[in-house]
Amino acid sequence: MALFSDILLTVDYDRTMTNRDGQVPGRNMEAIQYFMDNGGAFTVNTGRSLPQSGEILKNIPMNAPFLCYNGGLTVQNGEILSQYPIDLPMEQTLQAVCAAFPDLNVDLHGVDAHVGFQPVGCWETYYAARKCNYYLAQEGKDYGPFMKFNVYGRLQDDTFYQVFSGTAEEIARVDEAEQWLRDTYGDKLTIFRAGARVLNIHAPGVSKLKAARDLQVRLDRKILVCVGDAENDLPMLEGADYAFCPSDGTVADRFPNVCPCDEGAVADVIYEKLPEIL
Repeated sequence: MALFSDILLTVDYDRTMTNRDGQVPGRNMEAIQYFMDNGGAFTVNTGRSLPQSGEILKNIPMNAPFLCYNGGLTVQNGEILSQYPIDLPMEQTLQAVCAAFPDLNVDLHGVDAHVGFQPVGCWETYYAARKCNYYLAQEGKDYGPFMKFNVYGRLQDDTFYQVFSGTAEEIARVDEAEQWLRDTYGDKLTIFRAGARVLNIHAPGVSKLKAARDLQVRLDRKILVCVGDAENDLPMLEGADYAFCPSDGTVADRFPNVCPCDEGAVADVIYEKLPEIL
């Protein structure tokens, strides 16, 4: 039996797999290959949509199905293995959110593209810098399944991580949107705070933990190990057999820490923590 053959390792991407500038430390890449070469099952478990994940699928070595939309979709080699769409009227729901919060961005994250229902700030400049399909909402358009939508603060430039921070007033406004969504839709939606100024909204029951546990059963692995840094990672971190967090993560005070994401947090888990578990 290979060293890591009992383990499924699922890892968040942004600021867990990557550093704070969005680059993946080479140390992480080397460690992942070492883990897989020694029998481990590895995949990324991200809140990003499928259109937003091209760089992950192209650049990150994985030998298990890819988990995205905070667990709302599982895909392998272009084939969708499972998906959990929102069971609400898409356009009516998104238009209601836009009317309630005209100062916030409202984007549909579909299977094929991101769709701007309410662009605020330099939305097109921001999306032009992203490597995924995008377009503005069009009346009567078939957008595919209602997988996910984001509500987030005004875009100031084309940088990806700008919504991970903000002024007290900007953060408070997203707080208001989160509370309104919970009050208005109750148990019809699952809401994750992926960053200070961004909400990820999904179907009820969607979580990174559920996707990881379902995959664990599919792959027949005895031990689930998860690594993440933020509030949308909490379900998988709290429900994993073993969970770790980069020491600079926003939820680092709740879980055993490894080094900061800039230094290769995933490598620390593989080289230092997994041998202790085994």
